Amino acid sequence: MTNEVDTGAARRAPGRGILLFVRDIVVIFLVALLISFLVKTFLIRPFWIPSESMNDTLQVDDRIIVSLLTPALIPIEHGDVVVFEDPGGWLPEPPQEEGTGLAGAVDGFLTFVGLAPEDEHGYLIKRVIGLPGDRVECCNDFGQLLVNGQAIDEPYLRLDAEGQPASSMSFDVTVPEGHLWVMGDNRNHSGDSRAHMDAPGGGFVPIQTVVGRALVVSWPLERWAWLDRHEETFVGVEPQGSAMWPVLPSGVPG
Repeated sequence: MTNEVDTGAARRAPGRGILLFVRDIVVIFLVALLISFLVKTFLIRPFWIPSESMNDTLQVDDRIIVSLLTPALIPIEHGDVVVFEDPGGWLPEPPQEEGTGLAGAVDGFLTFVGLAPEDEHGYLIKRVIGLPGDRVECCNDFGQLLVNGQAIDEPYLRLDAEGQPASSMSFDVTVPEGHLWVMGDNRNHSGDSRAHMDAPGGGFVPIQTVVGRALVVSWPLERWAWLDRHEETFVGVEPQGSAMWPVLPSGVPG
């Protein structure tokens, strides 16, 4: 009788082992999705670049990793490349395109858990030139921007011709508290703060709309690079704002 019981247990063991293996795989998969979702919600998120406004720093179809710790825990600084939600009227109304069928469902799910990059609708990416309280002017006799009276040399600029000023549009603005003045590196082909000076908000970006700071170009692999804030550019620029960060942005999507 003992031999018969042992033989039956041996026959059942392979089936039970398969079920346990499948269970473990499902648990691992669900835990991985949960970790990915938490990372995407609180730490980093992938985005992709749809336009040329940040050339040559960022190219069309680049994939980037954005830290959500800025500005929630880490203060925004001059030169940061930041992703922010449309402050209102900066972007045209996007076409109502939704993926259909299984492919659309999979894409939506991967985006939700943070395994696929956000699309471009509703988000912009620019470089921070002015912080709250800063006076930003264009330009001095050498074609340089001035921030709080200090001329800045911008090595990241892409201009249409050598010797052009840092902006083809003249301006003299003071950044309100709680806002930023942002500009694209591809200076003559960027719909940035300058393009919206006559709109509500004066072209200033509320800090609460900032999703985070772009850290690295993650794809394609041959373009992998850390996104430098070029601290040397802003040496000598004295901050003018009365309030410091971090500030918890209410507009960060999760």
